Amino acid sequence: MLEKSEKIVLFKQRLKDAKEANRYFYLREIQSPSIGRVVVEGKECINLASYGYLGLVDHPKIMKAAKDAIDKYGSGAGGVRLLAGTTSIHKKLEEKLADFNKAETAILFSSGYVTNLSTISCLTGPKDIILMDKLDHASIIDGCMLSGARFKTYKHNNMEHLERILEKSKDYNNKIIIADGVFSMEGDVADLPNIRKLADKYEADVMIDEAHSLGLLGKTGRGIEQHFNIEGSVDIHMGTLSKTIPSVGGYIAAKKDLIDYLKHISRGFVFSASLPPSAVAAALASLEVMEEETWRYEKLRENTVMFNQGLIEMGYNIMNSETALVPVLIGDEERTLELARFINDNGLYACPILYPAIPKNTNRIRNHVMATHSKEDIKKALDVYYKGGKKVGII
Repeated sequence: MLEKSEKIVLFKQRLKDAKEANRYFYLREIQSPSIGRVVVEGKECINLASYGYLGLVDHPKIMKAAKDAIDKYGSGAGGVRLLAGTTSIHKKLEEKLADFNKAETAILFSSGYVTNLSTISCLTGPKDIILMDKLDHASIIDGCMLSGARFKTYKHNNMEHLERILEKSKDYNNKIIIADGVFSMEGDVADLPNIRKLADKYEADVMIDEAHSLGLLGKTGRGIEQHFNIEGSVDIHMGTLSKTIPSVGGYIAAKKDLIDYLKHISRGFVFSASLPPSAVAAALASLEVMEEETWRYEKLRENTVMFNQGLIEMGYNIMNSETALVPVLIGDEERTLELARFINDNGLYACPILYPAIPKNTNRIRNHVMATHSKEDIKKALDVYYKGGKKVGII
């Protein structure tokens, strides 16, 4: 029986030990919208765990759009996109995503994970090479493994190492460099200007995973190209509809020929049910709100500076984060769990990230600042971190 396998038995014991030691922080029941303050298991907390950086999840326009779509299209799309699952609203969202990313057109997938897995495995093969940042998301790694292509990792944001690999990769048919826009465990930003220079020099394509950078980077949240003011430097824009955009799904925005190929060949598109129209409508309305309510970007930047500087002044190590995704690096697992228990017991909701999700001895608590946090929320969060850090002996 599978439940008796060594893997499952060992995990079962580890899970039991964590719960008995009051060191388990996952799969907690959230009983309210995931906004700046959230109700978790009956207790109101300052929400530092949500990816909803702009605070759009309960926006009236977005909620109405989802409800209206149910009234018009029903609760589901009725099939895969290629056959019976394409509605007019799916096409409208793809057009909007293309416009938002300054690309020719776009394709929707059922999740961000499926987007990377399907796109990378579909576009590359044994005669190609993929060069990816060492800290890229797991979905990128899995896509590379499934593709059959040769793939190599370069040291995080290390352009010298990337170039050394490119110099040795001239014999491959196609070369593609893939990096997160904002790295999901570190909060720092890919060195796109130099990635693009190397791509041009060695005739490679550039794919950027904008899962955490859409809505976070750039004056109006359009991502890494706007952040660096180098429009047109990304060949393949990948993004999710479940972080800043409060829905579900993922997308690729790129040239029409590439998107047409994905729509007919990529297995994650051809063989996955279409996104529900309500989710599509919510994503479409979110993009409209992001264009209309530009005050959210400035508020997010203000809150981010306040929170990050506060942590640094206390003596915390937030790594190289320059965004609203803020890791508090502790290293030792036990002290990480002690601090996590303290802050969660004192009005914050934030989760520890532990090995093997990250390298050994880099255990941390990952925080997400939101535009809808008040200054009082940020002040209280910093106060809790100060008291917790002193109690645990981290600062």
